[in-house]
Amino acid sequence: QVQLVESGGGLVQAGGSLRLSCAASGRTFTSYTMGWFRQAPGKEREFVAAISWSGGNTYYADSVKGRFTISRDNAKNTVYLQMNSLKPEDTAVYYCAASYRSTTAQAMALLPGTHMNYWGKGTLVTVSS
Repeated sequence: QVQLVESGGGLVQAGGSLRLSCAASGRTFTSYTMGWFRQAPGKEREFVAAISWSGGNTYYADSVKGRFTISRDNAKNTVYLQMNSLKPEDTAVYYCAASYRSTTAQAMALLPGTHMNYWGKGTLVTVSS
């Protein structure tokens, strides 16, 4: 069993930055491809970014490419999402997810949410204009 706990959300002005963290319990963190998803009010959950178990491969949604960076520290069992140049349309609850590492970072963008093995409870990011 893996528990995922997100942190780092908050209120920020457009153009600002935030760094989200997702801490994973357990000793098998490197068994998982990790991803970030988000859900804005009244919208469906959407993929944001993913990173392979080694950190060697990443994949991003077009809407965040060049502004967001996903990374992981396997020694700390933590995955990060650095968000720069934030826009009001980035406002959403951001969720961390884990999928067995046979899932590539690119595949994580395409698979349904039911394919993920674990989800966090989310952290709210609000970007004001």
